Amino acid sequence: MVTPVPGRHDDTEQTRVQHRYHRELFPALHDWERTEASIVEFTGESGPKGLLGLDQMGHFGPQGCDLVTRLVRETFPEDVLTVGELGSGFGGALRYMADALTSGRGDVARMYGIDLVPEHCAVSRRITAAQGRSEVTEICADASNVPLAHGALDVVVVTGSMPHFPRPGAVLREAARLLRPGGLLVVTEEVSLAPPGRNPSAAFHEVHPPDVFFVTPLPDRLRQLREAGFTEVVRRDLREWAVALLADRLKVVRLFHGSVARIYGEEPVNLIRRTLTTAREEYLGGRLLPTLLTARRAEAC
Repeated sequence: MVTPVPGRHDDTEQTRVQHRYHRELFPALHDWERTEASIVEFTGESGPKGLLGLDQMGHFGPQGCDLVTRLVRETFPEDVLTVGELGSGFGGALRYMADALTSGRGDVARMYGIDLVPEHCAVSRRITAAQGRSEVTEICADASNVPLAHGALDVVVVTGSMPHFPRPGAVLREAARLLRPGGLLVVTEEVSLAPPGRNPSAAFHEVHPPDVFFVTPLPDRLRQLREAGFTEVVRRDLREWAVALLADRLKVVRLFHGSVARIYGEEPVNLIRRTLTTAREEYLGGRLLPTLLTARRAEAC
């Protein structure tokens, strides 16, 4: 088992900005014990799948995590894996993937969730402890400066958090450092990737503040991966899949508005709806590229 070593993160401005944005969007997350009963009542799920809605309502959710875990298991079908998630937030995806990765022939030795915001890590630790999980460890750290050893991980995943990294190249270099030779990187690019020469609309930025969401042109992302030392880079276009997924999620928010508002609050639900709507419009307009990226850490010489 890999043991975290002391480290620090000093990006205090981004800590403050990210905490304020997510606090306003998901205030119920900070009182998850009371929120959990409403989530279970609404979803019918008492485990990680139901609770994943706590911090994945504006992301690809369980469907996105399933894409990630499927690729991980296709690459390492029977391995016992050590996995790190960069930008793990409140840990919904982390715990969901921990279960998904142990549902087949393989297993998980350790799942590390790395997040910049101390409040997010504190909530995630409370949920992890309440679920009696021994395989999950939260680390409060900048994703570009993680207190784990070189080559500590078999897999690094990023499930929708790429736009929250103001220095994505540095984060990808850190991912490469953390991976063992031949290790796998899997990234869901939800609202973080743009076609060359195109930018998201003003309507998108109204609900995705530029100091919280950072968008990278596709050629720059591919260059960042190469410079970080990744090989076998594969981009899977998720446009059709993502447009349909967000349409379904918007339908749920519309049909069950009262129930969702009781969980999250009226204003956060309105913001979630606008966030999903504008993201879908960016996909349809070709201004953002929903993508599943995979890459391998170069083998040692």
